Amino acid sequence: MRIGIPSETKTLEGRVALIPAAAADLVRRGHDVFIQSGAGLKSGFADAAYAGEGIRVVPDAAALYEAGELIVKVKEPIAGDLALLKKHHLLFCYLHLAAEPELTRRLLDIGLTGVAFESVTENGVLPLLLPMSVIAGRIAIQLGTTLLHRPQGGKGKLLGGMASTTRGKVVVLGAGAAGGNAVALAAATGANVVVFDKRQDRLADMMVLGPNVTALYAYESSVAEEVRDADIVVGAVLIPSARAPHVVSEAMVRTMEPGSVLVDIAIDQGGCFETSRPTTWEKPTYDVHGITHFCVTNMPGAVPQTSSLAISAAILPYVQRLAAGNEWRQFEPLKVGINVDGGKLVHPALQGML
Repeated sequence: MRIGIPSETKTLEGRVALIPAAAADLVRRGHDVFIQSGAGLKSGFADAAYAGEGIRVVPDAAALYEAGELIVKVKEPIAGDLALLKKHHLLFCYLHLAAEPELTRRLLDIGLTGVAFESVTENGVLPLLLPMSVIAGRIAIQLGTTLLHRPQGGKGKLLGGMASTTRGKVVVLGAGAAGGNAVALAAATGANVVVFDKRQDRLADMMVLGPNVTALYAYESSVAEEVRDADIVVGAVLIPSARAPHVVSEAMVRTMEPGSVLVDIAIDQGGCFETSRPTTWEKPTYDVHGITHFCVTNMPGAVPQTSSLAISAAILPYVQRLAAGNEWRQFEPLKVGINVDGGKLVHPALQGML
């Protein structure tokens, strides 16, 4: 199969879907692999590294999409990509369509076949969402800690505290991969951490991270009480292939101390704070009721080398299976069996194949 790896076009997005070693594996299996010139540079992989492995470097996006049949990228397509995608393409990337009805309609109009990383399941796990969730959870605490600094508009508080001072308080909503990693890093700083979930097994896992971690069932009244005096609140609520619920209302945000920070990891799925709206790395934050909001939709893009290595290792087995034959061509176009409002793009037959 002809496999194309385009440059990412989202604002300040530096990841590349397949690193040279992964692309080389596909070449050894007999596939023709193409990469857009410069696609790997921000992740530390020069064109020469790909060319040396037998990957064909093409000059621009138009040539890449023309050459490729299976298009493997990281983030959802935006205007420039959509203009080049055709009905014959098989698109494999993060799509997060629950929060993007217009993108869903555009893809349906094109008539291509799309498989969303975040909707691929295996044994009840989301293996292609997991590595980026881990990174996002850790970045959330790193950024939240910095945003508490006074020059950044924060309240001027050292998260872990020290002798003769109080510790900072972090509230994490969701104890999955993203939330769990946020909890672990926040606890390691010495902060007092409260994590909410509705799964008893995950709450038990959180408790063992340290004596400064409190794990609670996510009753609305309990969330409101703990958010009120939090220095950082991290939203990491995930409902696969669906829009995230608003767990923190605007009324709760109003109760927080000015200079506190909200980091919404769930913004890709619409966000779990009522006051959330998508931002980019170019202008990552905004203020509502004196509270700093960080809602960048591609958080792992800040560490593209680490992220590219991780995502490439995760997706390669699935790329191999998609590229192994033309079975996907027997399935009906994307328009069949798809709930646009629900944001589910993976064709049921393809989901079964994976």
